[in-house]
Amino acid sequence: MARGMLPFQARAPRLVLVLCVAAGSVAAPPPVIAQQVEVTPFGGYRVGGGIAEVAAGAVVDDDGGPSLGLVVDMVFGGLSDGLKVEALFSRERADLNVRGSLFDPPVSVAIEVDQLLLGGIRDLSDGRVRPFLAGLLGITRYAVSGDNEVRFSVGAGTGVKFYATRHLGVRLDARGYMTVINLSGAGVCGYGCIIRFNVSPAFQGDFTAGLIVAF
Repeated sequence: MARGMLPFQARAPRLVLVLCVAAGSVAAPPPVIAQQVEVTPFGGYRVGGGIAEVAAGAVVDDDGGPSLGLVVDMVFGGLSDGLKVEALFSRERADLNVRGSLFDPPVSVAIEVDQLLLGGIRDLSDGRVRPFLAGLLGITRYAVSGDNEVRFSVGAGTGVKFYATRHLGVRLDARGYMTVINLSGAGVCGYGCIIRFNVSPAFQGDFTAGLIVAF
């Protein structure tokens, strides 16, 4: 009897180890796997400006205003790389105090500032909490009653994503935008050419929170 039980006793520690590993893998929470597309509607507040004049009137006060928008991320490369193509649309609505002349009282003027940008975002981890970095290029549109202007823009951002499930999460962003308001140049050519540019950028910061829907 003892001799017949020896093979089982020799295999028992190995069997116990296999069972423990299997039980641990079943009990452990499943990892959050990156999805191919993430859509994030967001809202927040935008600060800064740089608009000096509206309809020939000097801007006296520009404290920013609420912003709304949508971010769409699509995986670029392998899921484990954390690299995605990002498209962003954001709109700010604000009231500016504009003075027509030095002696006129300020008048409130409603303005819309839209950003349409395309670039990339990289998740710095692949767990339920993912910090990220983003860089974008595109255009900014300034619109008041009866007039609008479109200018080139550059954007950069950082933040963190919190995933409750594979398909739902929360995204917090801090973005910065630089918009070229005026761009002028002059060139003089003789034995060589000298070109001078004058660029007047405007800077804005956007702080937003959004709901991630991934699929």
